[in-house]
Amino acid sequence: MTFGLGPALLFCPADRPDRFEKAAERADAVILDLEDAVAPSDKSAARDNLIRRPLDPETTIVRVNSVSSGYFADDLVALSQTHYRTVMVAKSEGPVQLSGLDRYDLIALCETAAGILAAPSIAAVKNVVALMWGAEDLVASLGGSSSRFDDGSYRQVAGHARSSVLLAAAASGKAAIDAVHLDIDDSDGLADEARDAAAVGFAATACIHPGQVAVVRDAYRPTSDQLAEATALLEAAGGQRGVFRFDGRMIDGPVLRHAEQLLRRSRS
Repeated sequence: MTFGLGPALLFCPADRPDRFEKAAERADAVILDLEDAVAPSDKSAARDNLIRRPLDPETTIVRVNSVSSGYFADDLVALSQTHYRTVMVAKSEGPVQLSGLDRYDLIALCETAAGILAAPSIAAVKNVVALMWGAEDLVASLGGSSSRFDDGSYRQVAGHARSSVLLAAAASGKAAIDAVHLDIDDSDGLADEARDAAAVGFAATACIHPGQVAVVRDAYRPTSDQLAEATALLEAAGGQRGVFRFDGRMIDGPVLRHAEQLLRRSRS
């Protein structure tokens, strides 16, 4: 489940080329957005910007409109005139929708009821490198009006979708990307959410504002106490066989892998 782009992915509207380079400087990777962030009347100009204002294709993702949107074919025409090769497909709902995109590394955005239920089969598609989920479109597809409680925590169905996408991605050896935190001023809530995402195995969290990037990076970075404990644990395991006791805890293989993953994350 390697994902080499880093933990903080920043959406940038493709109709705002003045923001492209700033976004690229601040985030681990930029998601140039042709979908929700761009009004229908600005879609054509946004596609032109992809071609005329190129960024580093190694650290750039392009989110295209859904296959059923009526904009998808034109998005692909524009993509074919660029060097971008990592594509996020909005509202992915099954492997058939992703056929014909073999030349690209795909991030499938599962954000409808159908997409969440199809996440395992989507993750199994060979050129899908990651799954992402989206709370707001999901709840809209259910006929609902809110993905979160008043305290900012996810409602049960959104939490279930989040876990389902993470599990589906991991089962196919793919990365999982956590959804955006829409409350830009809620840095504490974002930090809590990103720390949880890192702890359970998400590879990255998507951001909608440059101010969220540092919060996400800090949340994914293990603390010095965590690193010291993980290092001591692995050193203690050097001469141990099977299960052993360390600092009052029972230690076995899975716990050692947790420690190894913490150290790995600190080096990424």
